[in-house]
Amino acid sequence: MTENDISFIIPVYNRPQEIKELLESFTKLSSKKDFEIVIIEDGSIDDCQEVIHDFNPQLTLSYYKKENTGPGDSRNYGMKKAKGNYFIILDSDCLLPEDYMQHVMDNLNNNYVDCFGGVDASHESFSDYQKAVSFSMTSFLTTGGIRGGKYKKKLFQPRSFNMGISKDAFLKSNGFGNIHPGEDPDLSIRLNLLGFKTALYSDVLVFHKRRVTISSFFKQVYKFGLVRPILNHWHPKSFRLVYYFPTFALIFLIFSIIELIRGNQIPFYIIFTYMMLVFISSAFVNRSFKIGLLSIITSAIQILGYGYGYLKSSTILIFNKKNIEKVFSEVFFSK
Repeated sequence: MTENDISFIIPVYNRPQEIKELLESFTKLSSKKDFEIVIIEDGSIDDCQEVIHDFNPQLTLSYYKKENTGPGDSRNYGMKKAKGNYFIILDSDCLLPEDYMQHVMDNLNNNYVDCFGGVDASHESFSDYQKAVSFSMTSFLTTGGIRGGKYKKKLFQPRSFNMGISKDAFLKSNGFGNIHPGEDPDLSIRLNLLGFKTALYSDVLVFHKRRVTISSFFKQVYKFGLVRPILNHWHPKSFRLVYYFPTFALIFLIFSIIELIRGNQIPFYIIFTYMMLVFISSAFVNRSFKIGLLSIITSAIQILGYGYGYLKSSTILIFNKKNIEKVFSEVFFSK
């Protein structure tokens, strides 16, 4: 396989500055840049057409505009238009390190799979808050390693901020569904059921900027928790006990507050100890006392938001397993 076989698929919604920064990182890659970049404007009002024009001489770019139907459908649209035989899907808020393509091609040529997932990290240029969010989304202490890093398992579920899929796998699976978030693990599970292999390429890394506020971060992880029981319902064999951990943490927090009022401080000390581990780990990894403190906040948001969403969704599904798209309309785009 060569770079000529690769098409990058990047949906964007009202974020021209992000596309500019991402395309700038493409120009700095150490590879030949023989790949295609397909950008899909998903119903944006603030589009990136002028930005695309500025990079046309340096990169092979295809640009399409369409109505707003969500990132999953936009990726499907882009893959149908793309010329390559292997698609790499990125989020618009990512940056690529210079050796990105080298690692991609080495993996595809030596350890080929029809669907791979890469990892994400924070860049030195990111804000302290963005670095804290990145820690909370990638640390074993907060996610149990399910999002990548050095964690490996037989049926890995790639995430679409840094994900590869062959044209054959796309055509036979029909690509992403209309759920969002959750469209990427849903596709991964369906690919496995069709006999396609998925894998983690732990050295294929992007810098994931995640431009989120505290409130939008809570909403994001809440939706992550909301969709997981739906995926478990659709694909019962995909369930793992680790998905319950944030909900257990939420219940334990409520219990510890009750116990603290009653004069029992032991549960509170357990939570305090955990948060100190988060602080120490993040401060060490990021070499920053401030980021360590911020990571306590972002990790609490990540765990409690996900836990609340998971608990709410699980409870609703006990009583209503029909009309899922209607009941959970906030996580489905219209077909």
